[in-house]
Amino acid sequence: MKKLLTLLLTLLAADICAAEKPLIRIHTDQTDLLYRIDDQGRLCQSYLGPAFRNPEDLRLLPAGDEAFTTYGSKNYFTPALRLTHNDGNGSLQLAYVSHETRSAADGVTETSILLRDEAYPVEVKLILTAFERENVIKSRTEIVHYERKPVTLYEYASSMLRLGAGSYYLTEFTGDWAHEVNKSERRLDFGKKVLDSSLGSRANMFCPPLFAVTLDGPMSETEGEVLLGTLAWTGNFRFTFEVDQNNGLRILSGINPFASEYSLRPREIFRTPEFIFTFSTGGAGSASRSLHDWARRHQLKDGGKDRMTLLNNWEATYFDFNEEKLAALMDDAAELGVDMFLLDDGWFGNKHPRHNDTQGLGDWDETRGKLPGGIAGLVETAEGKGIRFGLWIEPEMVNPRSELYEKHRDWVLRYPNRDEAYFRNQLVLDLTNPEVQDFVFGVVDRLMTENPGIAYFKWDCNSPIINAHSAYLAEKQSHLWIDYVRGLYSVLERIGAKYPDLPMMLCSGGGGRTDYGALRYFTEFWPSDNTDPLERIFIQWGYSHFFPLKSMCAHVTNWNRSTSIKFRTDVAMMCKLGFDIIVKDLPDDELQFCRQALRNYNRLKHTILDGDFYRLVSPYEGQHAAMQTVSADRTGSVVFAYDLNRRYGEQLPAVRLTGLDPDLRYRIREINLMPGQNPRIEHNDRVVSGDYLMKAGLKPRPQRRRRAESRMTGSGNEEPKNSGNSGCEFASGVFICPLPNRLMS
Repeated sequence: MKKLLTLLLTLLAADICAAEKPLIRIHTDQTDLLYRIDDQGRLCQSYLGPAFRNPEDLRLLPAGDEAFTTYGSKNYFTPALRLTHNDGNGSLQLAYVSHETRSAADGVTETSILLRDEAYPVEVKLILTAFERENVIKSRTEIVHYERKPVTLYEYASSMLRLGAGSYYLTEFTGDWAHEVNKSERRLDFGKKVLDSSLGSRANMFCPPLFAVTLDGPMSETEGEVLLGTLAWTGNFRFTFEVDQNNGLRILSGINPFASEYSLRPREIFRTPEFIFTFSTGGAGSASRSLHDWARRHQLKDGGKDRMTLLNNWEATYFDFNEEKLAALMDDAAELGVDMFLLDDGWFGNKHPRHNDTQGLGDWDETRGKLPGGIAGLVETAEGKGIRFGLWIEPEMVNPRSELYEKHRDWVLRYPNRDEAYFRNQLVLDLTNPEVQDFVFGVVDRLMTENPGIAYFKWDCNSPIINAHSAYLAEKQSHLWIDYVRGLYSVLERIGAKYPDLPMMLCSGGGGRTDYGALRYFTEFWPSDNTDPLERIFIQWGYSHFFPLKSMCAHVTNWNRSTSIKFRTDVAMMCKLGFDIIVKDLPDDELQFCRQALRNYNRLKHTILDGDFYRLVSPYEGQHAAMQTVSADRTGSVVFAYDLNRRYGEQLPAVRLTGLDPDLRYRIREINLMPGQNPRIEHNDRVVSGDYLMKAGLKPRPQRRRRAESRMTGSGNEEPKNSGNSGCEFASGVFICPLPNRLMS
């Protein structure tokens, strides 16, 4: 009896001890991230996965392994944090102190976990924000110390996550200029895999800060556990994926510490950028829709507002234009039916006029020989034609052949004792310098003050940092990569505060900046300079894993003229639509088509840009591709379906739709037809159930002859597309509009 009583008391004491140790729950409607405190007082990650129904079950989970490892503790792998103290000691051992959870907004909670070293006055705060309805979690770190002199930071992750499964598959999105976001997948086995960038200003040219990890099998759109992750940082980043001896996976995310040792003053807080992730049990498609919803509601500038269509002058004129040419192009813009005319590069410089990309950059005064009436005259001309006016700028950059360079070489990132290296004939201004920040802000501020009618800026950034030396930073050169981005954000904060309703495109030479840190200040980004519609299908497919269609610009251009104007337009309509063509050179039927396509787009763009997005048929898996958007209330949908290289006489497969209401009746209607072209979708203009469309799908009738022809189909609010590259081209779009009644049961 005594033995039994002793056992019961021991178990009771163990339960009391366990109850005293806090359980920290970061949760959304679909995901739980749990932390426990082990017997040594260390913060441990207990669980990351599907949300538990019963909170009482959470205490049954083991404590797990340390959640934020440090150098100098019992850690055998890459640390999340490494520093050196005043006395040269490089060890750090963090113990749990406290945590606090507060409501940051409706459906948004923020949890702060305070950790402290017992031997040195160093504190680390892990801050996790959970967006419950959108199923997204953000993680960042704050580091502060109270030592007498600065400490040096060598590693400083924003997040460390642990996953446990039988196998792991990493999907990465890499490439180069005009060949961005190529999707590839590999299995992660023991050891380390790193994705990173060290390009500074144009950090994402080869590798954007995006990844997917799937558990126990390759990535699927519709099933399986998948984590999508991205870093909100417009600079160098690093993701480290490390599988240990027990087949556990650690994911470290944050700023790339390469050449970036940071001297942290006493009481100064070092804040890392936010790592953003979503965990889904319904495959990559579900995870993407979570990120899209979150971005439109919480991160993307003006995520809930409309977007303007535009005509850009670049391919029509390049640098060779004057007021008369631009006025004629504005006439074309009005004739086409777009909302805005965008003037691209080449409008500035007087001592060194911007006749090409070798000179003038940095001198933001209108070229008097080209534009005697200035920007004000162009704004007035545009408004007189019933359209808005937008303007291209590249304020972070300078040509050596410019007045700015001649007057302020000290404002330029360059080595004082070496020949300058150029990328596109330009250098990068030193945004660590407050004077330079004032100058860059002043470019926008002066233009807006003198021309308040400017409705839009295209903000370019064509060069990475290849002369990594700042005269301003003096002996703190290792701060350059971090402080440059902080300086950029300071400028953008000032612009946003003074001009909160000003839309801006994040260009960066195409694909050079694709991150949610910058998209707090920009309404959209330029995914690639490659506007070949065949290539754009792959590029837009890749970016759609992380970014909503509303954030991606897509223009109809003359890249790949072997494809029809219809096909080029159909592909561009999948995103935020623009044109960069010579309108007056269009044959009558093509102009008529473009005008009708614009009317269709304006009618349907709420569903296209704000609806739920589904990737139906992957271009990586064959010669076809299909995507679909569905309105939030499921009453309308748009389908984009493409043939990439269709064979003669090929039987086209039906495309099964998804996300519809099975009990609603929908009208199928193919749209974006060339004048005289007949619909080629089965059951065009017929009324069918959502259940039928999701089970039987939409099937195009086969073509009987080879022709360069495209078509579009939309369900609800969208237009599908299709293309081929060898004279046989097919783009389909189906418009499905609901009828007011439900099917009878």
